[in-house]
Amino acid sequence: MMPVDQSRRSALVDSAHAVFRGEFGDRTDVAVALAPGRVNLIGEHTDYNGGFVLPMAIDRYVAIAFARSEGRRVRAHAVRFGETDSIELPVPKPVGAGHWSDYVAGVVAMYARAGDPPPGLDLAIVADLPVGAGLSSSAAVELATARALTAATDRAWDPIEAAQRSRDAEHDFAGVPCGIMDQLVVAAAREGTAMLVDCRTLDRRYVPIPAELRVVVLDTGVGRSLAAGGYADRRGACEAAVQILRRHDPGVVALRDVDGALLDRARHDLDDEEFMRSQHVVAESPRAVDCARALETGDVERCRRLLVDSHWSLRDLYQVSCPELDLMVSLACAHEGCIGARLTGAGFGGSAVALVRLDAVDDFVARIGSAYDGMTGRRAALHVCRPVDGVAIV
Repeated sequence: MMPVDQSRRSALVDSAHAVFRGEFGDRTDVAVALAPGRVNLIGEHTDYNGGFVLPMAIDRYVAIAFARSEGRRVRAHAVRFGETDSIELPVPKPVGAGHWSDYVAGVVAMYARAGDPPPGLDLAIVADLPVGAGLSSSAAVELATARALTAATDRAWDPIEAAQRSRDAEHDFAGVPCGIMDQLVVAAAREGTAMLVDCRTLDRRYVPIPAELRVVVLDTGVGRSLAAGGYADRRGACEAAVQILRRHDPGVVALRDVDGALLDRARHDLDDEEFMRSQHVVAESPRAVDCARALETGDVERCRRLLVDSHWSLRDLYQVSCPELDLMVSLACAHEGCIGARLTGAGFGGSAVALVRLDAVDDFVARIGSAYDGMTGRRAALHVCRPVDGVAIV
């Protein structure tokens, strides 16, 4: 019998080919770029502060069937939105409309800006990766687009370069001042592992997920929008805090360089918001390093404490949780098979993540989903996820 992930991938690739034929005609030169979503185990809002994160790519995907076309445009059809957009080359300046095609247009523009002008392309986009659940569907679209662009022009694939250009696309075209984490893990993940990333140097260490554990993503059904201001406000508070902290220590470049003692010394110069945001980041970045070590050594209790501490810090200090996320985390942590849980992604809705013992995962999914639905009237979606490789041509 075909493994579940392989079956899912095959079905999605077949669907991408079928959509391409329906939209752009039957061609012999069509290939598919397949990009996974991601879940961050721990290390939240630390990437744009130069700190550490511990994400992994998951077996939910965006697939883009693509082929070169005549003319100077990129045509992209997104099944999820039932729309086709035509992006003229060279790409015009972003208009900030918040359209799904911003992610495609932004990547095309970043490659052109770097001296790699793309050819005309036709793209058909399908996905089984939820939108708005905090699983980085935007980065998956970006990296699948980047992989298609490089393949269509026979350029060497450079995952770091692609991640950086995709991040810049999200800044300029989607209006989200994100860090590098999402794009980097989608570009460079390895099967069976999470990836401990130093977001300043982009150094990476691959951390095996123990065979006796499963990663469960718990989608609250509460949608989120990062471009609406909450994300940018928090990044702005961190940047303002750095300017103040630099007066106390000129060596501070980012909150990654700050410890609790320095933060306490500067407390009277920081407003409450700057202080709370900084408190979270200063504690959260080391948690990612500690959690990687705990997974490597099998220290389950240490994992539990780190995950739970991270969630309450995000709730109380960074203030990006919501009642549904808090409930989901509490329900998960109360289950005897759960190692620990926390919100994942930027917050403002979306998903939580839990580490669950393999022998308890079926009961966990059934009980937590039912309890959450009954208490909120919402429909939770629980996904048992496997760590997979990054974006590839299939």
